Amino acid sequence: MDRYDLLYELYESFDTDGLRDHQRFIDVFPPVDSRVALEGYQEIATELDERKDEIRDAFQYGETLANIAAHASREEAFTALDLLTKHDRGVNVLVLDVDETLRSAGGTDNEIPRETLHYLTELHEAGIPVVICTGQTLENVKGFAIQGLGSELVHSGTLSIVYEAGTGVFTPGHGSETKKLLYERLDERIQDVFYALRSRVLPEAPDGVREGCHLQGNEFNVTLKPNAETGSPEAREIIDQALCYLVDLLGTIVAEGTDSEEGSEWARAFYAAADPEIRGVLERRDRLSERDPDELPAALSEAFERIDVAYYEADAAEVGSLELNKVAGVETAFDVLGVDDPFALVMGDSKSDLRVMEWVADGKGIAAAPEHASRAVLDHVIRTDELVYDRGEAAAVLRIVSALNRLATLD
Repeated sequence: MDRYDLLYELYESFDTDGLRDHQRFIDVFPPVDSRVALEGYQEIATELDERKDEIRDAFQYGETLANIAAHASREEAFTALDLLTKHDRGVNVLVLDVDETLRSAGGTDNEIPRETLHYLTELHEAGIPVVICTGQTLENVKGFAIQGLGSELVHSGTLSIVYEAGTGVFTPGHGSETKKLLYERLDERIQDVFYALRSRVLPEAPDGVREGCHLQGNEFNVTLKPNAETGSPEAREIIDQALCYLVDLLGTIVAEGTDSEEGSEWARAFYAAADPEIRGVLERRDRLSERDPDELPAALSEAFERIDVAYYEADAAEVGSLELNKVAGVETAFDVLGVDDPFALVMGDSKSDLRVMEWVADGKGIAAAPEHASRAVLDHVIRTDELVYDRGEAAAVLRIVSALNRLATLD
């Protein structure tokens, strides 16, 4: 029997829904210190094993199929098999964004669900390295990683953190390679622009921006976050203001020491031409420049083409280095982890994640995104493997990957 026939028979002949309910209870709700609860837990564990035994006895590859059925729904299992047929290999590394990907302010109370954490741990225990790839600061990521995944996993030597969207990589347990400060590779002029921007961004800000935003505690990137609740109308308004201000200040700093004048005007023209979302914000606030970006002075162009301005609606306005994106961070993490021939699962929701998705699309992996991801991310994911999941349901994709890897072991 081929793999498709095996799955058809498996899901037609057995109560896989009940099997998954039992498995989920055992996985997500561990026994508590109560005699009655322990007895109930043991009854379910015994019945789970008996149900798996029925599948083990019915198939040549019974153990593998029993575990697939216990975790993946019929649709998830066949999605996994379609992926295997298309790519002819399993996933050997996870690359995971955090906010609005593993957890969601609107769907999971900004906590990573226990089921998602369970599958992350299970895949890691199966020998798959994990790369957390986020725009957050290192300290924030370390904190939630240790709390959610446990100190043992974080310090296992097979977990890496790409933080601040690629400015640094932290891989515990690797000696001198544990922390890589990628921004130190930039030339002195670009570093000086960022240091000046950081030192001036709040002191020179208009009152509304200074009172309505805070500077995220990054090592290198300059990120303004709203004091209002992320996603709220108040946050949207203040981040729009902050973006306009950041573009102007960046242009002013880059133009200092050159013969160019009106650096802020040139910055508006350049970044409006480079990003439709930024153009939309500048246009709404009547801040579009009349300068022709094709006439941009060379002294400014050289810097602007290496510096990224990112807009996250109602969430953040950020200045980073185009040479230090998440792709550069992931490549460094793979090098430290010894992932020589990656076939990665990349999960994310934003433009910075899209760059990694596009990088792995050439035979190096698959991409998944939540339904509320940016339009560009969803377009890419739908065009490739169609792994779009509901808000807060990242575990569904991890179950598919788990099934994919189990199916890949079948002869």
